[in-house]
Amino acid sequence: MITVTIDRIAAGGDGVGRHPDGRVVFVPRTTPGDVAEVEEVQSKPRFLRARLVKVKAPGADRISPRCPHYVADGCGGCQLQHLAPAAQLAVKRTVVGDALRRIGKIAIEDPPIRAPADGWRYRGKITLAVRETQRGRVIGLHRYAEPGVIFDLEDCLITNERVMELWRAVRPHADLLPSGVEGLVLREDRDGGLHVVARGGGGTPWDVTLLARRLDPSISIWWQPSDGAARVMSGPQAGFPALAFEQSNAALAGVIRESAVGALGEIRDAVVWDLYGGVGDTAELLARRGARVWSVDFDRTAQEWAARRGSSGIKFILGRVEEVLARLPEPDAVIANPPRTGLAAAAVARLRRWGDACPGARLAYISCDPATLARDLGALPSFSHWRLTAYDLFPQTSHVETLAIGQAA
Repeated sequence: MITVTIDRIAAGGDGVGRHPDGRVVFVPRTTPGDVAEVEEVQSKPRFLRARLVKVKAPGADRISPRCPHYVADGCGGCQLQHLAPAAQLAVKRTVVGDALRRIGKIAIEDPPIRAPADGWRYRGKITLAVRETQRGRVIGLHRYAEPGVIFDLEDCLITNERVMELWRAVRPHADLLPSGVEGLVLREDRDGGLHVVARGGGGTPWDVTLLARRLDPSISIWWQPSDGAARVMSGPQAGFPALAFEQSNAALAGVIRESAVGALGEIRDAVVWDLYGGVGDTAELLARRGARVWSVDFDRTAQEWAARRGSSGIKFILGRVEEVLARLPEPDAVIANPPRTGLAAAAVARLRRWGDACPGARLAYISCDPATLARDLGALPSFSHWRLTAYDLFPQTSHVETLAIGQAA
């Protein structure tokens, strides 16, 4: 056992202190100012990881977590429930600013941050793990300190009530899920439709009849077997595609899209690339402002749904962004919303050439990972005077969304 004083919170949510030998110590579930007794769990030459044994003196921003699972089960779904809301926001601003300065080599202040009105019950989707045990199936979330262990979930306080009501309806009938099931997705779509998606299995046909009888007939029950495509087994088959990507905090995600589109300025009759366009929400906003939009995404179901409701002026291109950019007309402005891995190298190179050739061109980059955002912006020197806004899209967790607006010099 050693005693450390926590100085700050790192990306990912762990508290950071110093070992008596000078090495950095990462300790989950700690706050700045905590004097903590910790036990080493992993030792490296330059740092070590430890688990919290006891808080000997709490930091000023430590609070009692609201969710019973966070304490009793060590739920890994949230990382910052023990930290006061204002302190959570300060941590996220610092994480973004530090990544831009340290990784991107961009001299910038910590960005302002916008937060939702309420930090609870905002998620419209939850993804659960399934584990077979001698006592039957356990369905829930992973423990943060033991990722291989799943605890039985009763309630998730950051998931909205309709999805949790759906969980309470499904939970007593876990034995009726397909043989070999590995995961379960519960989702409320933008039209209020509810979906149950069983993932994994497939060696044995799934007779969904008994489960369907126990659930409301308006609920869509999907199966995505390990070796096949997802399909609706029972309930409504039309409507929003349950497996298409959409931010779980739909309200604040909409604010980010509106801000990104607004930051491009006047775009009537302009050619605008919507990269990683998903279900077309950004493309719709751009088209309403008179832009000629080229929306690119690799998800066929998302693109098909977007095309069915798409406004005139939008061309949907199915494929990987880095593989189709050469087929697109030269843009006047670009919005990119890549996955956590950030932009592919070929996409960065194309945007760099565009910025070099088109002074005044505007790029809006929506990021869900400060490290890859910093890497990509650092590789785009033709764009300068970046304006950043962080968004607390997922309160109680360590995740932060960032909107970066750049203009080619």
